[in-house]
Amino acid sequence: MRKHVALIQGHPDVSPDRLCRALADAYIDGARTSGHIVEEIDVARLDFPLLRRQKEFEDGAMPAALDKAAEAIREAEHVVFVFPLWLGTMPALLKAFLEQVMRPGFAFDYDGGGFPKKLLKGRSARIIVTMGMPSSVYRWVYLDHWLAGLRRSILGFVGLSPVRETLFGRVNDVPPEVRRQWLTTMAGLGRQAR
Repeated sequence: MRKHVALIQGHPDVSPDRLCRALADAYIDGARTSGHIVEEIDVARLDFPLLRRQKEFEDGAMPAALDKAAEAIREAEHVVFVFPLWLGTMPALLKAFLEQVMRPGFAFDYDGGGFPKKLLKGRSARIIVTMGMPSSVYRWVYLDHWLAGLRRSILGFVGLSPVRETLFGRVNDVPPEVRRQWLTTMAGLGRQAR
């Protein structure tokens, strides 16, 4: 069954040499060869301001530069996030993008009761993260605290579920054959739109 996928490229460096870009390209190629529709949102190529006040977040309009990205997320059945782990979390540019897009009226809404209404319910997600440390160290020593926060406090809060993860560790010294295996894995995930 054909799916609509929004792939959010969260690496702030537009260089095609970045592993995150190769992983995203492999996913997109795999998805498109299986007939899935993929809209890529390259955060590094978008021009939008940082949110600086709570009132801007709650009552301000989303910048027009993000309209197309928001529409791609709204139409998607599956949302994929690709980014490197920087200082234990996502790069600041990706966080700024999420703050702009995942706001009241688009991603959730206050209904006057206790918990907000999840406006992106019915969509699944995958988080793909590259990191210099072994991924097992991130999971077991650092308890993947930040990733769990993204899963629950941002994606789960707006209704994305289930949220799956693919972590690639020790990316700075990976042999070419391992990198090829990773790209094959990504193409396979793309073919399944998972």
